[in-house]
Amino acid sequence: MDKPLIGVACVVRKHQDRTVLIHKRKGDHAPGTHAFAGGHLEMWEDPADTAIRELCEEAGEDIKVTHPKFWTITNTCFYDEGKHYVVLFYVCDWIEGEPEVMEEDKCEYWEWYDWEQIPAPLMQGLSQLKDRGMDPFHTQVQQ
Repeated sequence: MDKPLIGVACVVRKHQDRTVLIHKRKGDHAPGTHAFAGGHLEMWEDPADTAIRELCEEAGEDIKVTHPKFWTITNTCFYDEGKHYVVLFYVCDWIEGEPEVMEEDKCEYWEWYDWEQIPAPLMQGLSQLKDRGMDPFHTQVQQ
């Protein structure tokens, strides 16, 4: 029986210029869309740890952030790909370092974007957040 998978997204924000870390995807899952770092929750893994693990795997070990805090959840269905994800979004603040492309088969580039100016197309979960009027800079996160 098919079941939805659990995804975890890591929203890295820079308060000083109101930007978030975004990459342009390539590969077989949502290619051409802009998205946060993220991936699958592994068995027994804490979702906040997943957020950091995925950020490091995708953007490198040089980028340092605060401990991620739970922000929100989305339900995403990629019918053409036969994939269904419940995505947990975690927010953290940038401390230092810059991202680098670590998975060349899955990422075209990393860029810091103003929350209001992230280029289309957006990955489905990110698009849902924008459609809801959500803003990672004006939000309550779980402590």
